[in-house]
Amino acid sequence: MHDDLTPDTKDALIRVAHDLADVARPETLRHFRTGLSSENKADGGRFDPVTEADRAAERAMRDVLARMRPQDAILGEEYGPQPGTSGLTWVLDPIDGTRGYISGTPTWGVLVSVADADGPLFGLIDQPYIGERFSGGFGEATLVGPRGTSSLRTRATRPLAEATLLTTFPEIGTPEDHAAFRRVADRVRLVRYGMDCYGYALLAAGQVDLVIEAGLQPYDVQAPIAVVTAAGGIATDWEGRPAHGGGRLLAAANPAIHAAALELLAGN
Repeated sequence: MHDDLTPDTKDALIRVAHDLADVARPETLRHFRTGLSSENKADGGRFDPVTEADRAAERAMRDVLARMRPQDAILGEEYGPQPGTSGLTWVLDPIDGTRGYISGTPTWGVLVSVADADGPLFGLIDQPYIGERFSGGFGEATLVGPRGTSSLRTRATRPLAEATLLTTFPEIGTPEDHAAFRRVADRVRLVRYGMDCYGYALLAAGQVDLVIEAGLQPYDVQAPIAVVTAAGGIATDWEGRPAHGGGRLLAAANPAIHAAALELLAGN
């Protein structure tokens, strides 16, 4: 980890992260609920849409980084990796939840994080239409929204039978992934679908207990991991290992419910 980062450097990284979200907001809102057309990036009959809003938001964020942090690397969903020399990487998902975006639901978000080789150091989940921004890292976990500014804190321990579980797709991952997910879903009180990154924001805000997903990329997970862990939660893969490389993610409000879900995902 970058334990040698000075307070001034940390403050500068936080400011840049917010600047990135600030420039992405108008690019995403410009096209939201306008009937914007999309292209399909996926092969094999799947649907993985991308829009001009995705691309414009990422271009705007890359322009900011070119001016303010040219020494840092970038990993973005739409324009790929760009090398750097500082050991820090900005991980950008200009619209996480493009399916929701083109459907008009306000569950998509702009994801921004800065990471070193060990994972995300600071991240934010920004929902431009609602006007909520969830941020976490470097000792802060904060929500800024229509009701003002408040601290983020995950839920206290409760039995799995009383838990709320969120995910994006009912057909989560592979058939084996889906079977493992069902073992947890069948034990909780409430399961809700279609949340995209907003599910992790709700977890950090203490509204729900678990988010379980599979088939993820680094730009899908790094900002949510930073926000959830800063708020007191836990985010690992389905074997309890670091998950910032993507794949399968289990985010939990507290150690007890994380352990309970992890055991079921393993088939125990």
